[in-house]
Amino acid sequence: MSDGPIDLADLNKRMEGALTSLKGDLAGLRTGRASANILDPITVEAYGQKMPMNQVGTVTVPEPRMIAIQVWDKGMVGAVEKAIRDSNLGLNPVTDGTNLRIPMPEMNEERRKEVAKIAHQYAESTRVSIRHVRRDGMDAIKKAQKDGDIGEDDAHGLSDKVQKSTDAMIAEVDTIITAKEAEIMQV
Repeated sequence: MSDGPIDLADLNKRMEGALTSLKGDLAGLRTGRASANILDPITVEAYGQKMPMNQVGTVTVPEPRMIAIQVWDKGMVGAVEKAIRDSNLGLNPVTDGTNLRIPMPEMNEERRKEVAKIAHQYAESTRVSIRHVRRDGMDAIKKAQKDGDIGEDDAHGLSDKVQKSTDAMIAEVDTIITAKEAEIMQV
């Protein structure tokens, strides 16, 4: 569904992609149980580039409160450990050869607030991504209007559609983060 100079379906798809990414990030934030997904946002400096954790080792959950990583390349153990410590998730890995064990911290009130803060950072990052997509759409509309491809009324109508879509996606982010915060903070 192309609306003249811009493809609203493509813009919506890109905004939905940001929402999907947020849902994946929030799925990794557990309130006390270990989850391999909690490491998904962490990237490791490996071989001159940033790589996801699951591309440098095998991530498992051997116990409810423990995550284990078997690093494939012995030279990468230090980089993996550093990436986990620097991730602001409050995790402290214990190294044993090429294996790292990550005990999950006890979920006291302070830890719950930390996890909720991380969730809000993910949400804000998603809002920014959605606004970037909105800006791209608005720029395309302005360019089309400047080039004479569409008139002022059409440009205004398309701008309204892009803004409504953006508002709906931001509202969805707010709904998701409110539900996740309630899940995190419940005792």
